[in-house]
Amino acid sequence: MTGYILQVILFQLLFLGVYEVMLKKETFFSYNRWYLLATSVISLLLPLVNIGALAFLVPAEAIPEITTVWLPEVLIGDTPAAAQTSATTETAGEMLRINWWLVAYGTGVLASLFIFFKKYQNLSRLFRFRTLSAERDLRIIEVPNSTIACTFYKTIFLGDKLSEAEKQQILSHELVHVKQKHSLDLVFFEVYKIIFWFNPLIYIYQERISTLHEFIADAVVVKTTGKRSYYEQLLNTAFNTRNISFINQFFDHSLIKKRIVMLQKPRSKTAAKIKYLALLPLILLMLSFVSYSGTGMSSGETFNVHTPGINGEESIINSVSPPQLNIPFAVVEQIPVYPGCEAENGEAGKECFSKNLKDYVNRNFNTLAVKPYLKEGSNRLVVVFTISSSGEITGAKSRMVTPGVAVEDKAVVEEEAIRVVQSLPKMKPGNHEGKTVGVSYSLPVEIFIPGEED
Repeated sequence: MTGYILQVILFQLLFLGVYEVMLKKETFFSYNRWYLLATSVISLLLPLVNIGALAFLVPAEAIPEITTVWLPEVLIGDTPAAAQTSATTETAGEMLRINWWLVAYGTGVLASLFIFFKKYQNLSRLFRFRTLSAERDLRIIEVPNSTIACTFYKTIFLGDKLSEAEKQQILSHELVHVKQKHSLDLVFFEVYKIIFWFNPLIYIYQERISTLHEFIADAVVVKTTGKRSYYEQLLNTAFNTRNISFINQFFDHSLIKKRIVMLQKPRSKTAAKIKYLALLPLILLMLSFVSYSGTGMSSGETFNVHTPGINGEESIINSVSPPQLNIPFAVVEQIPVYPGCEAENGEAGKECFSKNLKDYVNRNFNTLAVKPYLKEGSNRLVVVFTISSSGEITGAKSRMVTPGVAVEDKAVVEEEAIRVVQSLPKMKPGNHEGKTVGVSYSLPVEIFIPGEED
C-alpha cells in the first residue's frame, strides 16, 4: 500500500507540474477544470495498471531480477518445552502489537471527518434563513445582516445588505456555478481529502479548481456586462464570507486580483490547445513506470504468501524487494524447484521446497563444531543467499544476531552457515513472465544449546 500511495502522489505532482508550467495561464478555463478533475482520478488508477507491452520504455538495467523471500526458521537442536512456550508467547505478542501507522491514518481520517462536518454545520445554518425564491433548479436565500455572496449546488446565498445592482450582477455570476455544478467538484475534493488527508497535493488541486470556477463564471458574465463596472464591483464591495471550502464564494479577496488580471488577458489562441497533448506522453511514461510492478507496489513492499512452515504448521513467507532496487515489481511467479520436487506444483511445490531445504540444513549443519562458540540456550542467525537464474547458489552471507557472543565466535558460526548453504544442490531456477530469474532468500536459523537444567 505504501508503494501505491507514493506512486499516486508522484503522478499527481507531475500532473500539477504540467498544469502550473503549461496550462495555468491559458484562458481555456473549462478545459483546465476537466484536466484537474481527470488527472486527480487518473493518478489513482495508473498504479493499478500493468501493461507488459510498454516494457521497452524502461531501461534494461532498471528491470529487477531478484526477489527476496523470507523462509520459515530452521530449528537445530532439541528445543525444550519452556523455550517453545516462550516462542509461542513471542508470536502472540507479535499478533497483539499495535500497528501505529494504521492508528495514525485512522486518527487523520477522523480529524478530517470532524472538520468536514463542522463545515457542513456552518453551511446548514445558512439554509435556515428566509428563502427569496425557489424554483426547480434554483433557490435563493437571503442572509440577514450580511454582504455574503456564495453558492452551494442549486442554492445561492445573498446578504441583505447588498444593493439591488450588486445582487443582479452577483446572481449572473452565481448562476454559472449553479448551471455548471461547480459545487460537485469541491465536494469531490472534500471527500478526497478525508481519504488522502496526508496528501498536500489534494489541497492544491481543490484550490486550483476553485479558482478556475471563478474564472469560468467571470468569463461568462463579462460577455453581457461591462468589464469596468464588473471590476468596480469586485473592488468596492465589502468582504464577508464564511470559511467553507466546498461553496463558491463571490467575494474571496485572495482571488480578486487574480480574477481581474485574468479578465484583462487576451483570449488564448486555439493553437495553444495542443499543450493538452502533453498529457498523452506523460501518461505513457507513468504506465511504463508501473509496467513491472504487477500489483503496482513499490520496492520495499511486503507480499504475504502462505506456505507450510515449521512443525507442519502454516507460516508466512514475506517476499520483499532488495533494498538496492528502486523499481517496483511483483512476486516471482514460479519459485526455484528443489531436486525431487519437480512433480509438485503450487502450494505442494512450496511445501516440498521448504521441507527439503530445512531437512538439508539440519542434516549438514555441524553443531558439534560450533557448540564451543555458542552460549547456552537459543542462538539465532540469518543466512542470505540467491538461487541464480542458472539454479546455482550464489552470494551467500550470514549474520549472527544473538547478543552476548564474541565477534570472533560469531564469525565461526557464520562461516559454518555459509558452508552449509553453499553446499545446497543445484536447483531448477525461478521463472517470472516466461524468463528465468534469480530469487534471493533470507533463512533464519535457531541453534539451541542445552544447559545443565535442560
